[in-house]
Amino acid sequence: MSTVTPMVPALSADERAAILEAVRDFAQSELAPHALEWDEQKYFPRETLARAGELGLGGVYVREDVGGSGLSRSDAVAIFEELAVGDTAIAAYISIHNMVAWMIDTYGTEPQRQEWLPLLTSMEGFGSYCLTEPGAGSDAAAITTSAVRVSDAEGGTEYVLTGVKQFISGAGEASVYIVMARTGEPGARGITAFLVPEGTPGLSFGANEKKMGWNAQPTRQVILDEVRVPASSILGGEGQGFKIAMSALDGGRLNIAACSLGGAQWALDRAVRYVHERFTFGEPLAEKQSVVFTLADMATELRAARAMVRDAAAALDAKIAGSDVDDAAMQCAMAKRFATDAGFRVANEALQLHGGYGYLHEYGIEKVVRDLRVHQILEGTNEIMRVIIGRQLLAG
Repeated sequence: MSTVTPMVPALSADERAAILEAVRDFAQSELAPHALEWDEQKYFPRETLARAGELGLGGVYVREDVGGSGLSRSDAVAIFEELAVGDTAIAAYISIHNMVAWMIDTYGTEPQRQEWLPLLTSMEGFGSYCLTEPGAGSDAAAITTSAVRVSDAEGGTEYVLTGVKQFISGAGEASVYIVMARTGEPGARGITAFLVPEGTPGLSFGANEKKMGWNAQPTRQVILDEVRVPASSILGGEGQGFKIAMSALDGGRLNIAACSLGGAQWALDRAVRYVHERFTFGEPLAEKQSVVFTLADMATELRAARAMVRDAAAALDAKIAGSDVDDAAMQCAMAKRFATDAGFRVANEALQLHGGYGYLHEYGIEKVVRDLRVHQILEGTNEIMRVIIGRQLLAG
């Protein structure tokens, strides 16, 4: 398997600024004008995502030999925050897609990398991450999807996958699904990751879920009914699936935290503008001390959250580069817990400051509130983040 993790060269300040400006322009021109319509119509914008791929957003921290941008996690969180200012739901899907691409880049064999990553980095094809099951959410090691080893007609080895995955972003649209299935003993050590291509016989999908938010990206069950894949579809080695899944989630948690920052910052900016324009009892809302205090707390929480996300990203970069960083996973959990909680609170306060107008779809605030709410649940619930943090603290 390929586990090369070269040191990512640091961008100059000018290079980083140019990349973020291009991402900001894309978010404002390609995402923001359509966000409300996509939400209302539950439309998955494939063409827009392909243009994101042209900008290098399909493989932000994937190696360049397969079309990736080769950037750091510190660069990535800044990119995802900018994307989320345009549309939180689409930014979050791009973050999940990047997690899938990174898993293949990091743990895949060279044939797997060459087969899948040019397609994913260009976003001509999409990736889905299939861990959660109807009866195994936070307790991911309890998955029951099975992968049984059998012989094929030529005497080679295949695996037959049977089970159901729940809450899968991009299901029905993806070109490749990374499926965690049980090949061995109960618990984490018996789990293996498989690459399952779209169109594989036995692979099907449930109806698109009717959700509170994230309406612009499809969420379906992934149903595996005796899906046969060759042994060459194993990602990273038999029994390594849980380890691979958890390592991917460190970065995934940072990405979702960054998406919360972007959505909440957008809501805060709208609230600041609104309180200048809205008059009550003869004076603008901006003159009322309670409003001033609320805005101050919103801005403070976002700045603190952004600092935590950046620190955690720097720690993860150092760990990936081979430095002895033993608390990177805990820092990622801290940043995810704090930033997603803060992001939702800030967006909700922005809605409150808008009064009844905040509740109207056309103002966009209620959409951001709905989209950000799920960030406290996915990539590990915030309660699980507390478990991760507390256990590491107690372990010394």
